[in-house]
Amino acid sequence: SSSGNDDDLTIPRAAINKMIKETLPNVRVANDARELVVNCCTEFIHLISSEANEICNKSEKKTISPEHVIQALESLGFGSYISEVKEVLQECKTVALKRRK
Repeated sequence: SSSGNDDDLTIPRAAINKMIKETLPNVRVANDARELVVNCCTEFIHLISSEANEICNKSEKKTISPEHVIQALESLGFGSYISEVKEVLQECKTVALKRRK
């Protein structure tokens, strides 16, 4: 159960629709199934960010770092995602470096 402001925090449906089309180009997905995916994604992000925040606080830091997110994935049983997360993190760092130049 979410508190008041959490209800407003969802991933844009257009972004989810784009991901679904890219992932499953030849599959029709019902609107209520798309809505369910949006809700699942939002809940997943909330779960990971809450856990990462706790890890951050325990290490007496004020900013959640990528390492806190990775530790949160591990502690919540999503360790199988970590190698892909690290790849995406490296891609983000590369893109950020290119933008600075």
